[in-house]
Amino acid sequence: MATPVIDGFINLNKPVGITSAKALYKVRSASGMRKSGHSGTLDPAASGVLVLCVGKATKTVECLMNHPKVYEATARLDVTSESLDSDSGLIPVETPNIPTHSDVTEAVSSFEGTQEQIPPIVSALKIGGVPAYKLARRGEQPTMKPRKITVYWMRLIAYDWPTISFEMACGRGTYVRSVIRDLGEKLNCGGCLTGLIRRQVGPFHIDDAWTLDRLQTANPVDYILPLSRWDETVRKDPPPVPPRPEV
Repeated sequence: MATPVIDGFINLNKPVGITSAKALYKVRSASGMRKSGHSGTLDPAASGVLVLCVGKATKTVECLMNHPKVYEATARLDVTSESLDSDSGLIPVETPNIPTHSDVTEAVSSFEGTQEQIPPIVSALKIGGVPAYKLARRGEQPTMKPRKITVYWMRLIAYDWPTISFEMACGRGTYVRSVIRDLGEKLNCGGCLTGLIRRQVGPFHIDDAWTLDRLQTANPVDYILPLSRWDETVRKDPPPVPPRPEV
């Protein structure tokens, strides 16, 4: 008997170690929902909110991608890498003057607002129809054009040289790896992402997200959030910005 199609959203807590496409495949297998897609890829090394759209909710993917996202990141400031994260070989960066806590706090605050950002070379952005990461694997150095991004707020959580952790709310197209690279440049040191959690996508929070293990033993009506209840919120233009956490 075919599974009835439910139009709505699945708030998935994607685990580290699998691609967003693989996570979607696993959910399709568990739910029986074939008409589905996700709104905003998470790298395999990242975890957190991956919103899956099912049935007629797939028409809202573009709207959801325009919603602000909240990330929690950890990084090292004494190294860098080709991919700007710890998935590739770490390269030590000499730092004659170790940044103070005040230096780091000021640098973090300076990222708030609209700005130009150069995406990482190791990314899925296409250059002449070819993903940049494939060109990088060939030994080529593709020219990455800067693009406009918005950081709504960014706050330092902890700093103990060379490790830093922070939280940020940002708009579409923002690469956290590039933020860390640019933060290191401001502080005259390295910058390499070591951990990333996406805590929120628009109205969907990690605290309410389903794990793959829990989802695979549940009924789809339990974890698919009805389009009729969420449609107006998801299509809101402009979408609301998540509030800055109180310290």
